[in-house]
Amino acid sequence: MFTFSVVGAQLYYGDMLYIMVSFLILMWLIKVLAWKPITKMMKDRSDKIANDIDSAEKSKADASKLASQRQAELANTRQEATGIINDAKQTGQKQHDQIIEDAHNDAANMKVAAEKDIEQQRQEALANSKKDVASLSIEIASKIITKELNADDQKALIDSYIEGLGKPNESR
Repeated sequence: MFTFSVVGAQLYYGDMLYIMVSFLILMWLIKVLAWKPITKMMKDRSDKIANDIDSAEKSKADASKLASQRQAELANTRQEATGIINDAKQTGQKQHDQIIEDAHNDAANMKVAAEKDIEQQRQEALANSKKDVASLSIEIASKIITKELNADDQKALIDSYIEGLGKPNESR
């Protein structure tokens, strides 16, 4: 047998060969039993992390897209609300103007009608006054003709007619 000498220790080839074979068998067992499951686990973990990153990026993109859609919808809603408010203001202003115009027209019509009524009542009052003056004149003339009056009687007759003017249609 061959010997190796290392500072005071001797190794035998048989022992070396036994250690090498044992080491190779141990390495093969580690490869089969530990290395493959560890590499498979690491690969699975790497794939899971990559999928999670992809999923997160996709979720982020979807959230960004959804946020932009909501912003656009919010802007459209604001524009619609502004349009509705402006339409309501315009409609309210038109109704306000129409109500004021109708009120002015009604007031003008009422004024014209009142003026017509006043004029009619004035004409009726003038006609009644003319009738009263005419009937009074006829009564005075008939009484004067039937009775010859002295100054005191004339005064009393005039006073009685003046009092009769204040009372409506008593002696008429």
